[in-house]
Amino acid sequence: MTALSLTGVHKSFGKTHVLKDISLEVEDGEFVVFVGPSGCGKSTLLRVIAGLEDASAGEIQIGGEVVNHTPPAKRGIAMVFQSYALYPHLNVRGNMTLALKQEGQSKEEIDARVAEASRMLDLEDYLKRFPSELSGGQRQRVAIGRAIVRQPKLFLFDEPLSNLDAALRMNTRIEISNLHRQLAASMIYVTHDQTEAMTLADKIVVLRDGRVEQVGSPMELYNNPANQFVAGFLGSPSMNFLPASVVDSADPRTMGIRPEDLRIDPQGDISGTVAHVEALGGDTNVMLKTGTQNITLRLFGQHFARIGDEMRVSAPAEKRFYFDETGARM
Repeated sequence: MTALSLTGVHKSFGKTHVLKDISLEVEDGEFVVFVGPSGCGKSTLLRVIAGLEDASAGEIQIGGEVVNHTPPAKRGIAMVFQSYALYPHLNVRGNMTLALKQEGQSKEEIDARVAEASRMLDLEDYLKRFPSELSGGQRQRVAIGRAIVRQPKLFLFDEPLSNLDAALRMNTRIEISNLHRQLAASMIYVTHDQTEAMTLADKIVVLRDGRVEQVGSPMELYNNPANQFVAGFLGSPSMNFLPASVVDSADPRTMGIRPEDLRIDPQGDISGTVAHVEALGGDTNVMLKTGTQNITLRLFGQHFARIGDEMRVSAPAEKRFYFDETGARM
């Protein structure tokens, strides 16, 4: 069954058109990630799905039911916010049970759901603590637990890890991935972090200026981007773009090559001067200045390169991407 279906969804704030003809589907049990640059509309789209904003046009279905005029509390969704949104005067158990009490669930049902969510999130020893007594990572687990106990049709995550440090982000990302497998639930996750998108998603939706640029699995988008924007957005370091004439023709096309696909080659057709080196231990990123442009090589392992060195590199033909003057993939 389709967990979510959007058909021709638009959203405007006055004269500002934020979402433009969004149509997509989220299948039952699917983990879908919305990505895109700041201001692309991804958080607005999540809020429209949740019912926190009204769609200006189009149809929203959750679990096969049209919910355009259904209030958020009755849409069968649970949302996890960036800010945690915990009640400071309630302890962990109180935060997790409040919505269930408002729904009129029995004490036995509430206790069973809290016990299961606490076990899954390793919160059993923290149920009597208040939010002020918890770390950022623990607070986020409580916010996730509060969503789990509601047993929603659809989980919505709005940049839930952006307030956490790098180590906690990785650990919580793993926890969310494990939860998805255990719950087999439908989840939509908004992030600006492409590592989160690539590691969590069954399907990625790339947005730009309120429109869907491409939808597909992480590797589909990485290996077969529809246009120059998607090609440049996914991948770290990002894809290099050069005039195609630099390597193979006088055609006014753009050639793209990922940093890991460039090779140091004394006979290579691209030459440059080392402008910056990032020695990461397992990898080395080398930035070359080639005329008016910079390109980045991602080399496996440790490589010694000095700023100012001359270097030639080659771009294997089978690894090249070509884009026309509009940015469309050729």
